[in-house]
Amino acid sequence: MMQSKTLLAIALLACALPACAVNVNVNDTQLMGSAETDEDRILSVLTLQQAAWNAGDIDTFMDGYWPSPELRFASGGSVTTGWQETRDRYHANYSDRSLMGTLSFSDLEVDMLSADAAIVHGAWALVRSKDKPSGLFTLVFRDLDGGWKIVSDTTTSAD
Repeated sequence: MMQSKTLLAIALLACALPACAVNVNVNDTQLMGSAETDEDRILSVLTLQQAAWNAGDIDTFMDGYWPSPELRFASGGSVTTGWQETRDRYHANYSDRSLMGTLSFSDLEVDMLSADAAIVHGAWALVRSKDKPSGLFTLVFRDLDGGWKIVSDTTTSAD
């Protein structure tokens, strides 16, 4: 009789234990480590900008910037404020495809400041038929309305 009670207690305990378990399921994306991070989304903006530039498309390149009159772009010893003004500056300085050359970014470092702000440091280089200008940049990114945009760009030239 004692053995029956022991077996019954073990059976009840075995049935009750799963109810106490904590569910720690993870989805396949988490398990495989392929979830897209904010850093990935920020780097994607730069990849799309590089592709647009190399296609000769300044307007699509500008999609990476915050479309606001408060956008700040500093380069060549001057500051341009505003998305439209920055676009106009790019069009004036790179009026034809030969001036645009082929753009590459390197040495990219993304520093997440908060859930909706990051700084990106990196190097840029152009390859053109007559020269190969290059330099450094510091970009401030913000996650605005669900998309990462450059809100401030400080670009320097090594030349």
